[in-house]
Amino acid sequence: MKSLILKDIEDLIFGSIGIVAFISFFVGGVITIQTALNMDGNPMVPDYLVGFATRQSIILEFAPTFVSIIMAGKVGSFITSSLGTMRVTEQIDVLDVMGINSINYLVFPKVVALMLYPFLISIGMFLGIIGGFMACYFGNFVPVEAYLEGIQLDFIPYHFTYAFIKTFLFAFLLATIPSFHGYYMKGGALEVGKASTTSFVWTSVAIILLNYILTQLLLS
Repeated sequence: MKSLILKDIEDLIFGSIGIVAFISFFVGGVITIQTALNMDGNPMVPDYLVGFATRQSIILEFAPTFVSIIMAGKVGSFITSSLGTMRVTEQIDVLDVMGINSINYLVFPKVVALMLYPFLISIGMFLGIIGGFMACYFGNFVPVEAYLEGIQLDFIPYHFTYAFIKTFLFAFLLATIPSFHGYYMKGGALEVGKASTTSFVWTSVAIILLNYILTQLLLS
């Protein structure tokens, strides 16, 4: 079981660092550029609000929610297709015949591995803000000093708590919904692809609905 957990951590967490880092860095830059351009020319709006808006957007919404939807495509499809392939090739049936609890053996390590998912989101938050900084530095949209001031302006530590509560619950959805669609899949090889698509859709829908509920409960 320990080796399975470590393998799933490598596949699901460490294997996703690259895409999370890439997307977070450039989306952070895009958020900063768009905010700066929309505020450009308005003397009533101080430059430091660009950094403030970037920080709030990334910490509250982009990193925990939209990265999770992206991960529903990458991680969720991987889980569904791997379990679905085992179902098609009757490997799950063999485990059941051997007296092994196949759900516990196959799904539990994935749930444990995705409890490290907040580590990915932390990287996304950090690189998103760095991406915004680099956009200011190289694009001269606002002074770098104003951006740094905005990042520190009126910081509320509870926003991190809110983001990581969402992240833990999203991690549970990322582990369970794709596992359900893969484990209980019926049919042949063609249905593996259909199950992966279905799991991505339902995982994304569940994340968006849960995000709305949690925002109402935790921030209102």
